[in-house]
Amino acid sequence: MSFSEHDTNGTVLTAAALGGMDAVAGAPALAVAVSGGPDSMALLRMLADAGAAPRLYALTVDHGLRPEAAAEAAWVGAQVADWPGVEHHVLTRAAPAPGATRVQERAREDRYALMAAWCRGRGVRYLLTAHHRDDQAETFLFRLAKGSGLDGLAGMRVISAYDAALTLVRPLLGVAKDDLTAFCAARAVPYVNDPSNGNDRFARVRLRAAMAGLAAEGLSPKRLAVTARRFGTARTALEHYAQKAYDAALIARGGREIVLSLAALAAEPMETRRRVIAMTINDLENERDYSPRMEALEDLVDRLFTDDSFTRASLGHCLIARGRRDGTVSVSRTG
Repeated sequence: MSFSEHDTNGTVLTAAALGGMDAVAGAPALAVAVSGGPDSMALLRMLADAGAAPRLYALTVDHGLRPEAAAEAAWVGAQVADWPGVEHHVLTRAAPAPGATRVQERAREDRYALMAAWCRGRGVRYLLTAHHRDDQAETFLFRLAKGSGLDGLAGMRVISAYDAALTLVRPLLGVAKDDLTAFCAARAVPYVNDPSNGNDRFARVRLRAAMAGLAAEGLSPKRLAVTARRFGTARTALEHYAQKAYDAALIARGGREIVLSLAALAAEPMETRRRVIAMTINDLENERDYSPRMEALEDLVDRLFTDDSFTRASLGHCLIARGRRDGTVSVSRTG
């Protein structure tokens, strides 16, 4: 795959600037999440120019949050109608109830659920999103404020599984927001700005506004994203050793239960034990973007290995039990 170079006010966007594209090489079709903003419109234009796949499905979700959203989604379709290989589709979500909480979080969850269902229905295996370097920095700060551990601070992965049928690819995580806006200007790519991006009732918007002050102290989006990438490298190493520990401890695996050797896990560092238990829960639960809350996981695993009175506890729709007589840890689905 070859991307043409585009001058973006001194920055050149090439294939080297995009991550994860080797994973999708040869795919007959790619889905691209396109909101109509400069980031997603720039990504779609680059993919279309490069002939990234014979068919590019541009998916725009109308969240039902604003009356003008339907017209904006239709506008996106009109703008990309003659882009090579692009086919546009609008996916509609029912409007949330008045006074609903977690508005942006729920909108995100529903957006991905709608796009995933659309992709499954058409056998599309890859969904590309336009998350960029500034988004990664924002995610780092958001998760830092929430008290996330190493995995959370590692930020978004370039490639991650949404579910068994769909893989998410974020090619722009190494690209600055300003470069994408400049690309749109240089290539006359039209876009719209979502007014919710300026609504400070949302935590992410407030963090975005605070980033200017942080940058003045040396905590620029680039530096924060680099820190997240380093955490990501550490996460990969820890996952490697946790997988080896899981394989060594595994006694039996069924559709609804995994049985592990208590002694084998007890020989591992506490961090590895926690990761192995989280892996078993994720394997059995098999939900998109699901992982146990860090505090709850830490408490359960600590009790499992240090509290002699521990017998069983629930976490993530699973029951974790310690078998005193046979020296096992069993993790089984409860729902």
